[in-house]
Amino acid sequence: MIIKEATFVKSATNYKQCPPPDKHEVAFIGRSNVGKSSLINMLCNNSKLAKTSSTPGKTQTINHFLINKSWYLVDLPGYGYAKVNKQLRNTFESFISAYILNRPNLDCLFILVDSRHEPRKIDLEFIAWCGEKEIPIAIVMTKTDKLKPTELEHNIQVYIDTLLQEWEETPPMFYTSAEKAQGKEELLEYIGEIVENEQVE
Repeated sequence: MIIKEATFVKSATNYKQCPPPDKHEVAFIGRSNVGKSSLINMLCNNSKLAKTSSTPGKTQTINHFLINKSWYLVDLPGYGYAKVNKQLRNTFESFISAYILNRPNLDCLFILVDSRHEPRKIDLEFIAWCGEKEIPIAIVMTKTDKLKPTELEHNIQVYIDTLLQEWEETPPMFYTSAEKAQGKEELLEYIGEIVENEQVE
């Protein structure tokens, strides 16, 4: 699939403020500073679409983008950012979970993890929560260009082995670099299969 057009639609702080759920929708989420906005911009061929920042926690709203005039891509706030106060963090996480649980047209939640690090407790807990709630997920490892091939292979295997301690099989996994556009084709092909083959209920 090729993204020919990507248009910002709206920002929301509550799932009830989101656009009507009448189109396919995929969402991206991850720890703050995992490279989420950069990945979205790479997929959409637009370096200014999702706002990037060297300051973690920049995305603080549910941001909808209309892709090819036919489906939504959603940029969700990062979770687990330590430098916002606890009350604010709890507010973020409650409205993110409300969106995930109550958005009927959400076809897949892409969970981004930094390929440079071994599995982190907060990511594993979030992945497990999605599994318990039967949310369709895929895992996207980011910043793969920052590692030597042997290091990346090791970290991927550690992640797979860790997930298999709790899961019968791993969710779909993708390996990406926004800087080098690695994994772009595979990820877009997977999204294309989702948004083109399923009917919005």
